[in-house]
Amino acid sequence: MSVRDDAIDYLTRVGRTADPDIDIATTAVRLAAALAAPASFAPYDAHLAALVRTAAERSGAARSLEARIGVLADVMTGDFGYAGDSETYDDLANADLMRVIDRRRGLPVALGILWLHLARALGWTGEGLNFPGHFLVRIEADGVRAIVDPFNGGAVLAAADLRELLKATAGEGAELTAEHYAAVGTRDVLLRQQNNIKLRHMNAQRFAEAAAVIDTMLLIAPDAPPLLREAGIVNAWLGNLTRAIGSLERFLASAPRDAAAAEADQILRQLRRKLN
Repeated sequence: MSVRDDAIDYLTRVGRTADPDIDIATTAVRLAAALAAPASFAPYDAHLAALVRTAAERSGAARSLEARIGVLADVMTGDFGYAGDSETYDDLANADLMRVIDRRRGLPVALGILWLHLARALGWTGEGLNFPGHFLVRIEADGVRAIVDPFNGGAVLAAADLRELLKATAGEGAELTAEHYAAVGTRDVLLRQQNNIKLRHMNAQRFAEAAAVIDTMLLIAPDAPPLLREAGIVNAWLGNLTRAIGSLERFLASAPRDAAAAEADQILRQLRRKLN
């Protein structure tokens, strides 16, 4: 089995796995490999293990929330030199976990995946948040919680910091709500990572590449209606009529009757006429 086939097989199994049982960083590596297969997973899996091993060596006395955040930040930024890539932020490499590991640079969500990988491997509570435009992580210890920014070295963010960040990413009129503090599942974090890649391809009108990214997303979330709709529309643009029809049919089978469904139904009718 090729490395890419191995990655696809792994991701297919993730699509049948309960969210709490998904290995977030290993899955992110396989998502990257499904698009650009490396010679081997071994260097990346070894690196993930080295991160955990180093953190475990430092974590013995880390009981308080502050100490745990300090361990994670020291390992990521000090021992391994990870940092947010502000200079070439939109580079596709920043959303590909294999390239992030190679370069020690990445987007907030890619670095956040590594933070969550470490926290969970140590038995600590870590979760991604539904914060728009800039992925954040919440760490908890003994019932006390803090929100940290993996892109900026694990800086702890107070409410005022979050308001400033929200306005910078969502506009001056944006206001913090409970939704911004809501935890998101592992699968959603991984989809957010892939969405960064997909959007960059779409903005550059690289529709075949965008379709390939959507395919990887559907491997881990095979019944997600928004992804099925996107797969249908992008494949229609590419002239992949059979695939487009199949995706739109699956979307309409589970989608609510709204404007998106009406648009999808119209596209589906047009595609069927082309095949007749």
